[in-house]
Amino acid sequence: MSVEEVTPETVRPVRRSILVQRWADLTFLHWPIDPAIIAPLLPAGTTPDLLGGVTYVGLIAFRMEGLGFLRGPGIPYLGTFAETNVRLYSVDQNGHRAVVFLSLDAERLLPVLTARASLRLPYMWSRMRLRKDGDVIAYTSQRRWPRPRGTSSTLTVRIGDEIAEPTALEHFVTARWGLHTNAWGRTIHLPNEHSRWPLRRATLLDLDDELIAATGLPTPQGPPASVLYSPGVKVNFGQPL
Repeated sequence: MSVEEVTPETVRPVRRSILVQRWADLTFLHWPIDPAIIAPLLPAGTTPDLLGGVTYVGLIAFRMEGLGFLRGPGIPYLGTFAETNVRLYSVDQNGHRAVVFLSLDAERLLPVLTARASLRLPYMWSRMRLRKDGDVIAYTSQRRWPRPRGTSSTLTVRIGDEIAEPTALEHFVTARWGLHTNAWGRTIHLPNEHSRWPLRRATLLDLDDELIAATGLPTPQGPPASVLYSPGVKVNFGQPL
């Protein structure tokens, strides 16, 4: 099997867009995790993607903007909302690198129900808020539905300098061109395309998170191995592979 390279540029341009959206004001936190712990949680036919023999769990908080079908326009009100997800990194039998979402907390109920029904993605309905004051950005989340209700996360970072040349780890956890999920009785790869990530270093000021533990993973110990911020990118998702 030939595994596609980790590259900051789109691997396969989407021929026909089925979803359009913009990811804005993102903070990425990542911790190393034993691949043996996450392997049972991945969709059939995929294995943990490794960097130097290690894989990572990510906590990513951001604002979804202009979510819409085909090439848009975005759906008013319902297409813009705060979101925080817990994700892992996978590679499939065709060599496609991707992410696997263990949970996606979002503040709009209709997109949550639609994504759960159509793609079987583990979206959760939560009270959420994103606040930005100068170079400090804070995200809060408290789950409404489904269980465990009340699961919360608070995260605050200070945005730092632009990154001219990301490290191998920074590429590994951001340069992802699709997701893997179990849907319609099989494992699918849903590809995406977007411009190269504009990345900045960030300093973690505060973290009180229950979302990672709520997925069944052990609570990360110690500070994250990587803390990044991005103002965002516009994204197109293509047809499942």
